Amino acid sequence: MSEQKRVPGRIRGTGTRRKKPSRRRRAKVITAWSVAGAVVVGGAGLGYAYVTLDGNLSSVDIDAKLGTDRPDDVDDGSQDILVLGSDSRSGDNGKYGADEGAARSDTAMVVHVDKGHKSASVVSIPRDTLIDRPACESDTTGEEVPAAHRAMFNTAYEVGGPACAVKTVESLSGIRMDHYVEVDFAGFEKLIDELGGVEITTKTAIHDSKSHLDLEPGTHTLDGEESLGLVRTRKSVGDGSDLGRIQLQQAFIKALLEQAKTVGVFSSPQKLFGLADAATKALTTDSGLGSVKKLTGFANSLKGLGADDVHMVTLPVEYDPADPNRVLPQEEAGKQVWAALKQDRPIPASATEKSAGDKGEAGKLVR
Repeated sequence: MSEQKRVPGRIRGTGTRRKKPSRRRRAKVITAWSVAGAVVVGGAGLGYAYVTLDGNLSSVDIDAKLGTDRPDDVDDGSQDILVLGSDSRSGDNGKYGADEGAARSDTAMVVHVDKGHKSASVVSIPRDTLIDRPACESDTTGEEVPAAHRAMFNTAYEVGGPACAVKTVESLSGIRMDHYVEVDFAGFEKLIDELGGVEITTKTAIHDSKSHLDLEPGTHTLDGEESLGLVRTRKSVGDGSDLGRIQLQQAFIKALLEQAKTVGVFSSPQKLFGLADAATKALTTDSGLGSVKKLTGFANSLKGLGADDVHMVTLPVEYDPADPNRVLPQEEAGKQVWAALKQDRPIPASATEKSAGDKGEAGKLVR
């Protein structure tokens, strides 16, 4: 049985009154809450929040699963993080559709934080991208899953879980991922509700029966369910592909960063705890971020990042001539993108100007 929470000043069974905490102890408590608040604000640009309660957070030892056959670990202060949104329909996620088997990575972003932690580049990888998937270990049976040619990118997570997703991204980019963060549908919705919603202005109507989103032109404060609908919308925007949805996701993240600045987490411990509780229940991380100490230390270094400091692009792709529902990486343009991240410099505009994902129709629907 869990221990009952004690309220300061409450009369105990002995008839004595609990002593008020010392000034030094109160200062430590305030400092702890402030650090946690910095995690919420600073981590929002990396896939929603980096705050944790150890009892809620799940973690995966990516390093142990992948071993040493990986790109070099560049120790220059920069950070590369793979952020995935899981489309599992198990548990609380069941209301978003039937569970048709293993989960897939519905959303994938490589986040590069520069060595000074003053700016970040985000590269979205379309889930329908056809890639050469490396051999991976199944996270359910432990058996090796053979490498595959022309496999959809999101099948890496399906067959081998987080470690296979990381291995696939490292194979595609040549960049070692320092960290891994995963968020699920139900957790994302609850986190947005705890934030009090996110303000979005739509320039045209968005009506999507698949994501259950109905928005007229104008400014809206989206709750968790509506926000989830927006980032999952695809059929009614752009060309109806995953490329349009990515544009909406990028616009939403920009709005989320702005919203995080207005949340009074420092003045409201109750609000801060609600955010921490929702975020940690939503997240799965690598073991390097799998504790309060590690997470808060990392996220506190990112608290200066704002929406204007984050540059978001989509991996340069082109439609597959053999299947218009799939896309292929543009090899030379992709090399420019990954080289920029490796060299810790901004991604050149020329790298994405001829990409099918650079049309921007969906992104122009909101501001």
